[in-house]
Order: sequence, then structure tokens, then C-alpha cells
Amino acid sequence: MRKFLFIVSLLFIVMLPISARVQNSSGATYEVYALSYGVYPSFPVSALLAGADKDRKIDLQMMIWLVKGPGGRNILVDTGCYHENVVKGKGIKNLIKASEAIAKLGLAATDITDVIITHMHWDHADGMDLFPHAKIWIQKDEYVYYTGLAWQSDGKHGGIEPDDVLTLVKLNMDHRVNLVDGDNVEIIDGIRVYTGGRHTFASQYVGVRTTSGTIVIASDNMYLYENLEKHAPIAQTFDPDSNLKAQDRMKQLASRPDLIVPGHDPAVFIKFPKPGNGVARIQ
Repeated sequence: MRKFLFIVSLLFIVMLPISARVQNSSGATYEVYALSYGVYPSFPVSALLAGADKDRKIDLQMMIWLVKGPGGRNILVDTGCYHENVVKGKGIKNLIKASEAIAKLGLAATDITDVIITHMHWDHADGMDLFPHAKIWIQKDEYVYYTGLAWQSDGKHGGIEPDDVLTLVKLNMDHRVNLVDGDNVEIIDGIRVYTGGRHTFASQYVGVRTTSGTIVIASDNMYLYENLEKHAPIAQTFDPDSNLKAQDRMKQLASRPDLIVPGHDPAVFIKFPKPGNGVARIQ
């Protein structure tokens, strides 16, 4: 009887679709940290939350996210900004390089193995050149649009720095850029990217498998917790309806609502106060 059950179990495993077998065989889990790299004072909430009071302002939290995994895999989601021509005149307080932010967790720029760029805006992509050993992951459609059509007469390139685009092209020529082709793609074991937020032409957000469940790093596809609470689209988007659908999807993907991490909300460091000093472990 035992032999019979063993054979049946073996046949069941063999008959599973390959994708199911691969998904069930992997089990890498990660730690996720939000890292402050500065504060943009007196930022209008109406530029973040559709329909917000135009007189209301907040001190906008500038942040990136570190995803620490097994085997020395250190994945940075977005890279902040630091070049003088990019930050000049913006008045960002306590501005530090992304490479200095990760040092708070004992890491050097050379320790970063992968960089996921959620979108090409200056405050998320300007530090790509700081991490000499990292592979860059970006949506193929985001890359194609901002290296081409965005700069035509009917294109849109607000918030995109030409020098950052040139840096990305150079990194691609150096064989360091991985172009992600579409939605719901597992780019690394336990790390999956999603499209549809439409903050930029093909912005993406990131799902991370952790011991606390799935964490969703929304980046600017959801600026504030308030977007989610009020079911309000972000103010800067190619498509408000798609943005709302993406927020609804994030609720389904995340193991808990508080594991959806917005792109610029100072409350992240209040909800997750430890370990402190501009570092918040999401768990």
C-alpha cells in the first residue's frame, strides 16, 4: 500500500505543470528595508493625491528600498538622486547618496547585486551609476519609450533627466541592463514585478516574499498611504483608472494592507520605527 501511494504521489508531481513545480520548489525569503535619503520640504499634496487641497503641504519623504536575500544577494529598489545638476535648487534636506544610505546596514556600493528601477524619474533613477557590480532591471517598455518616443514632439518626459537616460543606455551597452517584458514576472527567485500603475509610461512595482508574507513596494505607483485609504489615484499618472486598479491589485498581492509600501510617505518610518536612524524594516 505504501509503495502504491508513493507511486501515485510521484505521478502527481510529474504531471504538474512545469510552472507550478518551479514555483513550489523555490523558497528564498528576504528582508525589506526602507531607507531615507532626504526630505523634500513643503511639497504640495495636490501633486501626490488627486483632488487634494492645493494649499496643503507635507515634508515629502525621499526613500529607496533594500531587499536583503540569501547568499549575499542585495537588491536595491530605486537609487535616489545625487548629481548636482539634478538636485540643484530643489532644497532637499539631509540629502545623502543611496550608497551612503545602505552603509547604515553595513553595505557598500559594491555589495549591491541587483538594482530594480521602478521608473525613470530623477528621484528614483539618478543614482544608477553608483553600483558597479549591479544588474539593472527595468521594464522594456519604459526603456524603449524614454530612450526614444518620449523626446518626440508629442512625447512626455516630465521628471526624466536626459543624463539619466544616457546613463541607462550606457549601462545597457555594458551588458548590465535586463529588460523585463511585461507584467507579473518573477525576475529573481521570490522577487516579482508588476505593471499597470502608469505613473510613468511603464512604471513597475515589486512583490517580495518574506517571512511576514508578501510585501509590495509600490514606489510612486502609490505615493501615500492616503491614496490607498481614500481610493484616490496619484496626481501624476498616464491613466488614473489604471492606477486605481493597480492599487486594488496591490491589496490582493500583499499579505497585509500595511505591507504595501508607498513611495514618499513619511509615515513609513512611523509605522516601522526600527531599527531607526533613517532605516525602517518592513515586517
